[in-house]
Amino acid sequence: MSELILHHYPQSPFAEKARLLLGFKGLSWRSVRIAPVMPKPDLTALTGGYRKTPVLQVGADIYCDTALIARRLEQEKTTPALFPLGLELVTQSFAAWADSVVFAQAVALVFQPESLAVKFAKVPPEMIQVLVADRAKLFSGGTAARVQLEQARHQWPAIVSRIDQQLQHQPGDFLFGEPSIADFSLAHPLWFLKGSSVTAPLVDAYPAVAAWLDRVLSFGHGTASEMSAEQALDVARNAAPAALPDEPFEDLNGFKPGQPVTIAATDYGTDPVAGELLFVGREQLILRRTDERAGVVHVHFPRMGFCIQAH
Repeated sequence: MSELILHHYPQSPFAEKARLLLGFKGLSWRSVRIAPVMPKPDLTALTGGYRKTPVLQVGADIYCDTALIARRLEQEKTTPALFPLGLELVTQSFAAWADSVVFAQAVALVFQPESLAVKFAKVPPEMIQVLVADRAKLFSGGTAARVQLEQARHQWPAIVSRIDQQLQHQPGDFLFGEPSIADFSLAHPLWFLKGSSVTAPLVDAYPAVAAWLDRVLSFGHGTASEMSAEQALDVARNAAPAALPDEPFEDLNGFKPGQPVTIAATDYGTDPVAGELLFVGREQLILRRTDERAGVVHVHFPRMGFCIQAH
């Protein structure tokens, strides 16, 4: 079986989510460091233009978005389960809320001037300007609206106190008793807040939340070993994509396998990826594309949070 290769950088909250998923599953994986800002030519050679972090590579199959990465890791190792039986809807719905609403609040709070001054104290001002400009472009053109700092400060006490209350009354040590995708989706924005001394008190002031976060982070990151971007491209070029899922499904919009399409995120990072539609399933879409460096690859996208258009 092909190795799991995660394309990521250390400071990315969603990459931390993926690393924790790998740790929860007790998996070994290869680590490819990518730049936090565009351009990312080695990554986009694999994805066809998708730029968000992280991306999971398994041979010549490329998985975009942590919601789909979680499903691929569940396929890799079914236990412990990320989607506990009987909690499939509630855990994934909570995860989607945490990945969007809570994450947006955390970004506004972490990127406030006082926090940035501490977090990037040793970073040259011109590099900070590059990062801010890149993030402004990342969040343009999609449905995700940047939360204003005043609004985040206003809403945060309600959000975190509700979480704290549930954790105080929930049987078990995790959000829904046993660990699930919900825990890892909430953990990464709180981990992001904990990364600055200015915003860490927004977590630490709530004892049940702080103790729960420590439990989630204690799963660790599994066993990682470094790999270069060129090596990852070689893996893709020399591998054959995995067989398509055996799941008959008729798309309500009439898209058919073999059709040229583009797929793009709808919230932010909306760069479209063009290719041949190979598979249309209940949860995922698969594009076939050819790159001179990566060869023939299958790029996987989740249905939720993405749109598809005829090309």
